[in-house]
Amino acid sequence: MRKRDDEKEKSIKQAVVRLTLEEGFHGTSISKIAKVAGVSPATVYTYFDSKEMMLQDIYREYSEEICHFVLSRVHYGMNDRQLIEGLIRSYYDYIEANQEIFSFIDQFSNSPSLVGGCSEIEGFVKIKMLVADLKDREIIKNYHHENVLAMIVQPVKAIAANSSKTKAEKADLLHEMIGMIQSTLLIKET
Repeated sequence: MRKRDDEKEKSIKQAVVRLTLEEGFHGTSISKIAKVAGVSPATVYTYFDSKEMMLQDIYREYSEEICHFVLSRVHYGMNDRQLIEGLIRSYYDYIEANQEIFSFIDQFSNSPSLVGGCSEIEGFVKIKMLVADLKDREIIKNYHHENVLAMIVQPVKAIAANSSKTKAEKADLLHEMIGMIQSTLLIKET
């Protein structure tokens, strides 16, 4: 059995993300991934059993990374408004700093045949638990979890992906959106 090399694995993952964004899932082959990563196709198979498993593993890894990033920037010492703002801003900051990874995750999550084979992401479970706890503590209104998360995720994605806006315009839009979401979700203003 061949020894695994962290740098090769990182190169393979970067190649997968880049090729998927350029050519889509179906246009991305193991041989193309190997060529872009600077490794042999056999080396790719050292790290991943199949293309589908590789895509799912990378999706799970980067999804966990996003969730960890978001959750690491909020804590119960924050007041209600700060908690909501922290969730929104941290998600936005991740997208801004990791455009390619985020685009890969977004594209993958819109492919039911691929995402259907993934087990639930632990970080998503933790975010859902946070939302449930905020509802139980009567910080946010008792809306369905899916609606609360959609209310946070979709507007942030729309602002971050808007290439026709300058950084300052995006910051203004984000600030306004944070206020709108806080007004909609929070039971009482603190």
